[in-house]
Amino acid sequence: MHYLNMPMMILLLLALLGILSKNDSITVASLFLLLLKSARMEEAFPWIQKNGLNIGIIVLTIGILAPFATGAVGWQQLLQSFVHWKSIAAIGVGIGVAYLGARGVHLMTVQPAIVTGLIIGTVIGVAFLKGVPVGPLIAAGILSLMVR
Repeated sequence: MHYLNMPMMILLLLALLGILSKNDSITVASLFLLLLKSARMEEAFPWIQKNGLNIGIIVLTIGILAPFATGAVGWQQLLQSFVHWKSIAAIGVGIGVAYLGARGVHLMTVQPAIVTGLIIGTVIGVAFLKGVPVGPLIAAGILSLMVR
């Protein structure tokens, strides 16, 4: 194995944090990137950076829509979501989160220096608070409201 450089040490540290915190998503993601780096496949990184977010959102959306595909959620449940106050609140929160996510993507594009802080905060939240790594978009959206 060739020497461990700084990016590899950071990825290894993140993988260890994922293992210690029993968070599979950070462990798998870190080990995947470490494997690519170890295999000297760094030419994939620009593509991953450019398309990874979209691919992740697509995979999340597939998971969210799966109950429709399996029939676990049908027309009756869909129509009932417009009559119960909790479901109406969920629709409103979903709209708000989608709006914040869009603002977050824009902020991360125009101010890439912010991304480092968002990544660190997300890793801490995932590793120690059993969070899920969807936080950077929403965090950036909230931040965009604060830094107008």
